[in-house]
Amino acid sequence: MPCVIPRTITRSEFRISQHVALPRKAPHPSFQPSRHISAYGYTQAKALIYSKYGEPKDVLSLHSHSISPPHSTLLTLRTLAAPLNPADINQIQGTYPSKPPLTTTGLGTPLPSAVPGNEACFQVLSAGSGATTVRRGDWVIAKYTGLGTWRTHIQVPEDRVTRVEEKDGLTPTQVATVGVNPVTAWRMLKDFVPLDAERGDWFVQNGANSGVGRAAIQLGKKWGWKNIAVVRSRPGDEGVALREELLALGATHVVSEEEVLARSFADQVATWTDGGREKVRLALNCVGGKPATALAKILSPGAHMVTYGAMSKQPMLIPAGLLIFKDLVFDGFWVSKWSDKHPEEKERTVRELLGMIRRAELRDVPTVEVLWGEGTEAEELVSAVQGTLEGYRKGKGVFCFEEM
Repeated sequence: MPCVIPRTITRSEFRISQHVALPRKAPHPSFQPSRHISAYGYTQAKALIYSKYGEPKDVLSLHSHSISPPHSTLLTLRTLAAPLNPADINQIQGTYPSKPPLTTTGLGTPLPSAVPGNEACFQVLSAGSGATTVRRGDWVIAKYTGLGTWRTHIQVPEDRVTRVEEKDGLTPTQVATVGVNPVTAWRMLKDFVPLDAERGDWFVQNGANSGVGRAAIQLGKKWGWKNIAVVRSRPGDEGVALREELLALGATHVVSEEEVLARSFADQVATWTDGGREKVRLALNCVGGKPATALAKILSPGAHMVTYGAMSKQPMLIPAGLLIFKDLVFDGFWVSKWSDKHPEEKERTVRELLGMIRRAELRDVPTVEVLWGEGTEAEELVSAVQGTLEGYRKGKGVFCFEEM
């Protein structure tokens, strides 16, 4: 079931809201009235929270609270979709480098708490009289990390979000999932080493069936760069289907980690690259350990390896010869830090990516939608979060919010 997009709200239904200081315009047809607004203008909201670090099943709970009418440049937003990313889980566990502060401000919790989640597509319900860049019915996304998106509603200052300029042709899930994985792929492909399609440049990546990996494959195809996609082995038809899927997205070759670790793999790469005359100038690594070291060994002299994850939780050993004789460069990329440091560039990147999605140049990552409605119990939501830690999944988990 797709994320529900609300119907048009009438002026009489929204008397309790303040109007944005923009020229009057008919509401977008996707905007609906909401039963969550009380007679006094307070928005009734729910949020997943934690007051200590640990496994999601042990520390997450569902908290209800009220949001007062917005004033000044504040916006009251309704969440349409919010993905469940691995970094969100790590924050709950307390193992991620950046963690939202535990506080009672705005939530009214008995203990200092935080709301997980860094990505979402929101719809503007109402705005303070000083807001100038958005209006009721607009879709917005977080401009900075740490917003706390696993909640039905939120109130934020206008400058904390970015308006989606053209939402026609987009779904809430597409908008909600654009700011982390596709942006990571775009920046890693563009920012570390210049690849040239005319001279036949290649890049290689592990974790190629991940959200970042799928985006990198499609961006590489668009820009004319050949690529080798490395995935973990899967049995029988499942492995064949995944290989065919990634090839259809634009991978030049799809191989398993076991193939990469084999001694013969360097010879195979030499065959693909015309005896090494075409250069493998970039590697994207989210696995670490021996698989990452194996990728480094097939890189051309002067190439870069960009590490953005460590799913194997194993250290990457770098032979001295790769540094001395091949002059390889090993970089790291953390999209959260980059986004907070370069909000305008992130906005431009997101705009480009959403344009690609509208033109069907960037296909959706497989998702598993978790419906969050008025009657959804905490156990269902927590179970969905905990489930992201369990083995192979059919797709990225996404909270899909029903009208409440």
